[in-house]
Amino acid sequence: MSSLGQPSAELLARLAQSALLHDLDEPALRQVVACAGVRKVAKEAYLFMQGDEAHSLILVTQGMIKLSQVTEDGQQVLMEMISPGGCIGAVAVFGNMPYPVTAQAVLPSEYLYWDRETFNTLLERYPRLARNLIELLVHYIVTFQERIRNLSTQRVERRLARALLRLAQQTGKKTAQGVLIDLPLSRQDLAELTGTTIYTVSRILKHWETQGLIRSARQKVEVLFPHGLASIAEDLGGE
Repeated sequence: MSSLGQPSAELLARLAQSALLHDLDEPALRQVVACAGVRKVAKEAYLFMQGDEAHSLILVTQGMIKLSQVTEDGQQVLMEMISPGGCIGAVAVFGNMPYPVTAQAVLPSEYLYWDRETFNTLLERYPRLARNLIELLVHYIVTFQERIRNLSTQRVERRLARALLRLAQQTGKKTAQGVLIDLPLSRQDLAELTGTTIYTVSRILKHWETQGLIRSARQKVEVLFPHGLASIAEDLGGE
């Protein structure tokens, strides 16, 4: 296990903003972080595979991690993109079950991790940490309930607009024209993320380009008019 060593004040401040570690006092935050291992992974490296034994709770500190799942009929589904501050593995680790997804680095990434025994000890020692974990698990449940409802009831355009806005918020870099989603993002990724086909994603993106909402290239999407996408995401006036 590679130790983080003495974390900088900047890193501690960023960690204190995460859903898992927020509202811990500084001594508690330092102790929890001191008990973590740290690991760096290259772009496209796997953290774990679907079905592997769940051994660690992970907190992403740099980069971007893609969570995907293979269905019983062999179809791959992109479940979520995890940006810095996000957690992976909480349900599997504390439900004592295999990882239900595969985690792969989309960008060069770094993360902290705690094994099950260590984190259980920390939960007993720090009630605030236990409360944060409960809130995090509730958030997961609500998020996936919303996703199921959205796939059943929302137009594809609305789902795609919401996905692009969320990714722009997570990884966006300002450009002279708008906001670049700064990660490799294929049409297949967007189709899996929004529960539709590559053809439908390509058709919608092309239509939005003609409207001046976005600019797209191979594995790149730049949002030129966020308010226009937001109107679609909120279904204001339809299309």
